[in-house]
Amino acid sequence: MNNGRPAAGLGVVRDAAFVVEDGRVAWVGSASAAPAADESIDAGGRAVIPGFVDSHAHLVFAGDRAAEFEARMTGEPYRAGGIRTTVAATRAAADAALRANVRRLVAEMTRQGTTTVECKTGYGLTVDDEARAIRIAREECDAATFLGAHVVPAEYAERRADYVDLVRGPMLEACAPSANYVDVFCERGAFDEDETRAVLDAAKARGLGIRLHANQLGPGPGVRLAVEYGAASADHCTFLDDTDVEALAGSSTVATLLPGVEFSTRSPYPDARRLIEAGATVAIATDCNPGSCYTSSMPFCIALAVREMRMSPAEALLAATAGGARALGRTDIGHLGIGARADFALLDAPSYLHLAYRPGVPLIHSVWKSGVQVHRTQS
Repeated sequence: MNNGRPAAGLGVVRDAAFVVEDGRVAWVGSASAAPAADESIDAGGRAVIPGFVDSHAHLVFAGDRAAEFEARMTGEPYRAGGIRTTVAATRAAADAALRANVRRLVAEMTRQGTTTVECKTGYGLTVDDEARAIRIAREECDAATFLGAHVVPAEYAERRADYVDLVRGPMLEACAPSANYVDVFCERGAFDEDETRAVLDAAKARGLGIRLHANQLGPGPGVRLAVEYGAASADHCTFLDDTDVEALAGSSTVATLLPGVEFSTRSPYPDARRLIEAGATVAIATDCNPGSCYTSSMPFCIALAVREMRMSPAEALLAATAGGARALGRTDIGHLGIGARADFALLDAPSYLHLAYRPGVPLIHSVWKSGVQVHRTQS
């Protein structure tokens, strides 16, 4: 790739070389014209791609919901209420256990070519538990998002307004110093339009960026609100009408699609083709979480995007790299142009096409972050 704009195309360079200096790309071009360097690495005919940018993940949690997955696979529909199961386990877990789980998952992501990870809170839902979650997310990941408005916890079931006041008041106050973004699960079974606005208004007043879970379980106001509030991204975007699509296409809000969720819940896939043809910027992320999508694999999500969401292999790779960077407001990642951070992966394949062509095959040979090798597959 040669730039960070998803609409600009891959910019494939064949028989290529690039030079890394001080953790950034200093030169890109034909290998025959490459300048001298202190050290050289022969990729051996392997394709080199930018590191994946996973712009939607929920990693600060404890517990396991495999039984819930089994129930879905035997006919029970997905509902947001399962989140409360993870809330109970997370509240009971020690800080060390939560941190170890985040590190385990980030390492798992790295082995699959991901070099940038966004991490949300949302499984504590008390002031203290959300505050420790956002601190861990900020320390262990590249971007941290406060998601106190994930679901209303059981103890506030009859006092929803009080919980919204807690989220936009004391909870936000405690989490804001470590947060890059504020997110709301704007969905039936979670938070309605008025409740979402209350939290987003408080976030804007604190100068924090906004992301939004939008239109996952059915039509609703989420995408419209994301665009209205200038959100960095509207995530899921499964059930969209023409107005939603037009709003995204006419805005800077990225439509972040999470095909692993649809795979794991047997739900309809988002219509990526419709969004792309309308001119919207599309990202792909894993939504790694213990309930609705317990995958950390961006290559798997790329394969799903191509097979199930009618994206071309090039569009899917762009969405998983430059698209994710756009969703995080970053111009220094998601591409390998001059000045970009030297985050990249070598594939045990001659082309990026193999990411979708060979689904489920571990194609990541080695991974580099800021010019430093952080993973290599054992020979």
